[in-house]
Amino acid sequence: MKTILVLCVVCTLVVLSVSGTAEQKLKNCNEVRAAYSSKGFNVNDVPNKGVNGAPLKVCPQGFSCCTVEMEEKLSQQSYTEIKAPVSRLSTNLQSTFRQRHDHFDKFFRELMKNAEDSLHNMFVRTYGMMYVQNAELFKNFFVSLTRYYVSGSSAVNLDSMLSDFWADLLERMFRLVNVQYEFSDAYMECVSRHTEQLQPFGDVPRKLRLQLTRSFVAARTFVRGLTLMPEVVNKVSTVSASPSCVRAAMKMLYCPYCSGQVALKPCQNYCLNVLRGCLANQADLDTEWNNFLDAMLSLAERLEGPFNFESIMDPIDVKISDAIMNMQENSMQVSQKVFQGCGQPKASTAFRSARSVKETGFTGRFRPYSPDARPTTAAGTSLDRLTGDVKKKLKHAKKFWSTLPETVCAGERIAPGDECWNGTAKSRYESVVIGNGLANQVSNPDVDVDITKPDIVIRSQIAVLKEMTSWLKAAHSGNDISVESDEESSSGGEESGSGCDSPSCDTDRDIYFSTPPNPSKPRMVPEGGDRSAAVASPASMALALCGLALALLAPHLR
Repeated sequence: MKTILVLCVVCTLVVLSVSGTAEQKLKNCNEVRAAYSSKGFNVNDVPNKGVNGAPLKVCPQGFSCCTVEMEEKLSQQSYTEIKAPVSRLSTNLQSTFRQRHDHFDKFFRELMKNAEDSLHNMFVRTYGMMYVQNAELFKNFFVSLTRYYVSGSSAVNLDSMLSDFWADLLERMFRLVNVQYEFSDAYMECVSRHTEQLQPFGDVPRKLRLQLTRSFVAARTFVRGLTLMPEVVNKVSTVSASPSCVRAAMKMLYCPYCSGQVALKPCQNYCLNVLRGCLANQADLDTEWNNFLDAMLSLAERLEGPFNFESIMDPIDVKISDAIMNMQENSMQVSQKVFQGCGQPKASTAFRSARSVKETGFTGRFRPYSPDARPTTAAGTSLDRLTGDVKKKLKHAKKFWSTLPETVCAGERIAPGDECWNGTAKSRYESVVIGNGLANQVSNPDVDVDITKPDIVIRSQIAVLKEMTSWLKAAHSGNDISVESDEESSSGGEESGSGCDSPSCDTDRDIYFSTPPNPSKPRMVPEGGDRSAAVASPASMALALCGLALALLAPHLR
């Protein structure tokens, strides 16, 4: 009996001691005054000692170092403090992908400019005045490619543009190699209509169309995806400012002040429930966000492989030169087929009066470009290096939204174990941690979330991500479906692209008139070497040279 009595006395003394310590703290609010002042608030708002907390709306209503005015100010401060790390993380994400967008965009644009300059330099050296007089055709070719890269099918139909380019080139060359004849506009329209069947440039136009379409669709769609990422993040990264979220943030971060425990941090699970409630709508982005990132990663691999923009644009001058050489070599056969299909043209009087004109210096021979002579691409980098870097960033960005609460509720923002604030006292947090997303918040013990009212802005961005993902998947197959809906309806929903997703696309079934086999590569001749192999067949070349010379001099002979 004596032992029980002693235990009761000891317990009573302990309780009185603890109560006395807490009461002593509340009698002196100096620590609260210092902490409150450090936040930029007026220290005179804080009572010198604990007051009756009954008027408080959020924090415990016993004796308190807080007033209603302090509670209102600290509520806004708490919202700012949970918003800050989310804003910092989202700003870093935006900055990362804005930089990658700028790197890719600069690289692609400079690559196109370098390809244009390279073609110009090669053609001036190879064809001289013949090229200079027709340079606008090639300039317009690159202008159209750039417009397609910037604006897509809404600005340029890539298939039509390429068809027009080859038809125009055929018309100019056909006149030059048949300068002894006069051709009306109607006659040349007939020639243009049969460009594909005549196959005057060998297989170059077909292969180049396929390569340009795939690489340009992939490049511009990938860059568009990099543009979209910062835009989406910017629109959806604002933490909910609902009264229930602000109230929960205040209770978690600053109610310890009211009990004089200014250094007490929230329990991790408590923090997770508050953040998952305040970021419920953002978490619902995760599925479409991850689908979008997977599509970007897949397209990045295409850019590294079969749709490599750099490997298509860099040698485009040689490819077009090869096409022109094919036309020179096959000029007699092409002309005969045209005469059979479009009729025999009239002889040119200018040609008859200038038969004795001497041959010009044009030879049509290729002079090889040294790799060192080619201009370096954007910032001296390469497509492989750019895609390797961006793939790491894309992988790191996965599950960004669903892991935001864990990212915020870490480090110095929380207290480990049981030595933490659970919303009412310094003790273990007993509630279950609820899942991510709006639907799961119905059972959130710390934030009241209306699950029947999803955030309209976030829902619209989910739809934007879904649409962009469909464009990326189409680009992965070589198709451009990003034209505006009104343009689709006016054009019958026509799309640009190969519509093929395998290497077998290189064997498209096109119907051509039969022509002699095309050489597999341009006839490049080393400086000082034997140049006889670079010249086309003697008969066709002689005719071509004579015709080209007369075309140049005819205006001076009239």
